[in-house]
Amino acid sequence: MRGVRVVLVSTYELGRQPFGLASPAAWLRAAGHEVVLADLSRGPLPVRAVEEADWVGFFLPMHTATRLALRAISRVRAINPGTRLCAFGLYAPLNAGVLKRAGVEAIIGGEFEEGFVAVVGGRFPVEEVSMARLRFVAPDRTGLPPLASYAQLVTNGSRQVVGSTEASRGCKHLCRHCPVVPVYRGAFRVVQPEIVLEDIRRQVAAGAGHITFGDPDFFNGPAHAMRIVEALHREWPDLTYDVTIKIEHLLKHRGLLRPLRDTGCAFVTSAVESLDDAVLENLAKGHTRADFIETLQLMRAAELPISPTFIAFTPWTTKESYRDFLCAIAELGLSEQVSPIQLAIRLLIPEGSLLLDLPDVRAMVGEYEERALCYPWRNADPDMDALCLAIQNKIRRAERAGRPRAEIFREIWDLAQAGKYPDIPMAARVTIPYLTEPWYC
Repeated sequence: MRGVRVVLVSTYELGRQPFGLASPAAWLRAAGHEVVLADLSRGPLPVRAVEEADWVGFFLPMHTATRLALRAISRVRAINPGTRLCAFGLYAPLNAGVLKRAGVEAIIGGEFEEGFVAVVGGRFPVEEVSMARLRFVAPDRTGLPPLASYAQLVTNGSRQVVGSTEASRGCKHLCRHCPVVPVYRGAFRVVQPEIVLEDIRRQVAAGAGHITFGDPDFFNGPAHAMRIVEALHREWPDLTYDVTIKIEHLLKHRGLLRPLRDTGCAFVTSAVESLDDAVLENLAKGHTRADFIETLQLMRAAELPISPTFIAFTPWTTKESYRDFLCAIAELGLSEQVSPIQLAIRLLIPEGSLLLDLPDVRAMVGEYEERALCYPWRNADPDMDALCLAIQNKIRRAERAGRPRAEIFREIWDLAQAGKYPDIPMAARVTIPYLTEPWYC
């Protein structure tokens, strides 16, 4: 008896070769099924495979991926009306209603691999969210585009091929705006170290000189995390990596900053979100502006670059607070360190967001928009919405033209009418490494 024919589809995963296809592919192939992988961010939909598929699964790790997947679902149904559809990943249960109306039959969130194998094997029903503690198998990336076709690491003008993996999923924290929270609700799950290292081993053999850890927060389990990077460094002393860690965790585990650097960490991404304490309180971020500044000082002392990300435009952003934000970025020496898009990101309120627990947020949002997959909101000052759009357009044109970050920052400064640009002497420092695909959601 032949295995079930499955096509796994990723539409977008931050310029990374998708772990979210490679991991279930390994599970499905081990169960005897035929699997074709399709990353639509790097190539076309495999029409012949879709025509022959019994199941097509869509990996939905984020908002952009879900919107793109809904278009791809329509095309798959037109090509093969009889194939069965599954959506899995963080945004699948958050958008269950929309997905079901689009023809998706099975929806799996949380720890999805075991459930997907059950679905393909005909064992229904399947829980929409699983918190099972899985015993992982090494991801199988056979059939994905080569690593060199994905985002690369730039350091002082040189480029490195980048691989990616996950050491954990979920998060202990309950930040109100975070899409991880409605699914994991303060839980996190680890991938066994030997699996993580085997995944890295295969990607190094495929040419990777740098690894991105896609964990929502690498220090949810600091002992687990350090065990992995210490082993990584022992086996590949020249391999670099990057991680994402909360400001709260960087402060709490400050003693681990130099060990991170010494094991090859090239930079740490941290979702700072705002430099306004009232906004940080609304988002339940667990840190303050002063905490961020202290963390920045600690990171610089440890010679470990930090790449802060922000939600610059929220319902609470005013002309004055945005100008203060830009001034702080300049004064802290971050104007070339922060990706320009981080100065223009607008708060997204998806289905299930804990922001909807706030009375003032409930009062300001409109009806849920299925096409946009979010609750719309407008700033009380229409000029702020116009400014956000103008800055986004400015960044789009400037980056297309290959303009430097410092130049783009000055233009944003002028758009915001932030006044005289501060003449601040900058301490000499090494160029901050960065990935060629900016951070989106």
